[in-house]
Amino acid sequence: MTSITDHPINARWPAENPDILQLYSFPTPNGVKVSTMLEETGLPYEWHRVTINDEDVKSPEFLSLNPNGKIPAIIDPDGPGGQPLELFESGAILIYLAEKTGQFLSTDPARRYQTIQWVMFQMGGIGPMFGQLGYFFAFGGADIDDDRPVERYLNETMRLLDVLEARLQGRDWLMDDYSIADICTVPWMRALDHYGAKPEVKWNARPNVVAWFDRFMERPAVQRAINVPPREA
Repeated sequence: MTSITDHPINARWPAENPDILQLYSFPTPNGVKVSTMLEETGLPYEWHRVTINDEDVKSPEFLSLNPNGKIPAIIDPDGPGGQPLELFESGAILIYLAEKTGQFLSTDPARRYQTIQWVMFQMGGIGPMFGQLGYFFAFGGADIDDDRPVERYLNETMRLLDVLEARLQGRDWLMDDYSIADICTVPWMRALDHYGAKPEVKWNARPNVVAWFDRFMERPAVQRAINVPPREA
């Protein structure tokens, strides 16, 4: 690929301005991570609405960018060495954008790896566990008569929230400063509202998490990002 317009994804989601970063996404927790990062950094970008329905994410055009068939994904026309870069996986995208812009990821080696540690905590723990809770509590799996899956994921969600509550004791953010660790994690807190699960996970029993969530949601960039791309065409 020598330019964005050469990419097969343009057959379905053509770039109007191929000179700026292209975001292929939907406002799920993982999608909102990347739109928030783009809004926070001020990088110019063009969004493309790719729903989580199979007709979009399993289409040949989208699979040409992300063979895993999940949003979000990006193409940066000005990647490393000035060459276009295709990238999927929201955590990888956040680290890339942080390093590209010099924002929200410390250059101090110890703090940098500690920040990435919390990104991995979200990617490997909060995302999968909260996602399974949503399925078994509110969506397709809610019709299953066996209560064990819901109990399993409710308990694991509460355990993970307790880890965050302890980490946020005496802190405004997961690290000393606002970082990609917060940008990565807080959108998944919003999912608990979507599931209607906040009472079940005893959300209000964790004042540090509640204050952190509110602090994040008050940021102007976050307010711009939470509906990018819009859910409705």
